[in-house]
Amino acid sequence: MTIRFELHPRLQQDGINIGRFELCRLLMMNDSHYPWFLLIPEIAGKREIYQLAKPERDLLSEESSYLAENLAQLYRADKMNIAAIGNLVPQLHIHHIVRYQTDMAWPAPVWGFAAATPYTEQQIGEQRTRLRSALKLCRFDSYLPAE
Repeated sequence: MTIRFELHPRLQQDGINIGRFELCRLLMMNDSHYPWFLLIPEIAGKREIYQLAKPERDLLSEESSYLAENLAQLYRADKMNIAAIGNLVPQLHIHHIVRYQTDMAWPAPVWGFAAATPYTEQQIGEQRTRLRSALKLCRFDSYLPAE
């Protein structure tokens, strides 16, 4: 029996769907304090990178590096924080957070530093426009589809 990929409810709640690479779904965290993105491999039942088959691990590494490089350029990052933590959300996902020496949490981690300030609809549209011109995704999504 094949298990169908479903996006974890917490990621669905906290993320704004941007699009898809070959392997991963790209979400933007709904926190306007930081340009903060998640890559989620669309493979059911995976919690850790090492659980992926080698071709999937290689593709994840390529997509993550491509995303990080483009985000660093697009947002003129001082530092890119990339992490696969998953303590609260067990589904495999990789955080890509653009950091600035002037951001409110610097140099501490962003988790739990301040309550999220959601993007406005206008800001979401502006972010999507920026990302669409910078990234080559398989598909861009303007909404978070029901699973």
